[in-house]
Amino acid sequence: MFTGIVEELGEVTAVENLGDASRFRLRGPIVTEDAKHGDSIAVNGVCLTVVETGDGEFTADVMAETLKRSGLGALERGSRVNLERPTAVGARLGGHIVQGHVDGTGTVVERTPSENWEIVKISLPAHLARYVVEKGSITVDGVSLTVVDAGTDHFTISLIPTTLALTTLGIKQPGDTVNLEVDVIAKYVERLLGTQAEESAK
Repeated sequence: MFTGIVEELGEVTAVENLGDASRFRLRGPIVTEDAKHGDSIAVNGVCLTVVETGDGEFTADVMAETLKRSGLGALERGSRVNLERPTAVGARLGGHIVQGHVDGTGTVVERTPSENWEIVKISLPAHLARYVVEKGSITVDGVSLTVVDAGTDHFTISLIPTTLALTTLGIKQPGDTVNLEVDVIAKYVERLLGTQAEESAK
């Protein structure tokens, strides 16, 4: 489990095509300090399993389903990525509960800068819109954020200078793809209410 608090802005140093998968090598001195084979690291919000580590880098294999569902398939050498290690038991939950299981992708529609923050509008797939509410939580490229405005096909977020400087959201431009993970609690509530409705109808 993650919290959506990015630890490090890493970089893709190599991408190897394995046919039905890809192997990424990523630079992240902070997240690899205590990482070992089999550990998990979130890359732009996608939970990946560490294969090898060394010299501040780690490799991870990404299967075709993940490449298709997320924006990882567009990464290339030199791409910047948000990195986060799983939260430790007993640690503070600084963001919200993030599984690292991307629900879909969105597209940056527009950026509106102001003196101390920036409003970013992101398109939203129709099947995810019902899980996004004003002042609720959403994960964008692995960053835990609060929804400012929720529409039927988009939402907006407000980014503070720290987020702009230390995550990929500071460099994403209109037309760029971002990974989205909605609040898992909302999905469980929907499933439970749906089950209750079905039982009541019997």
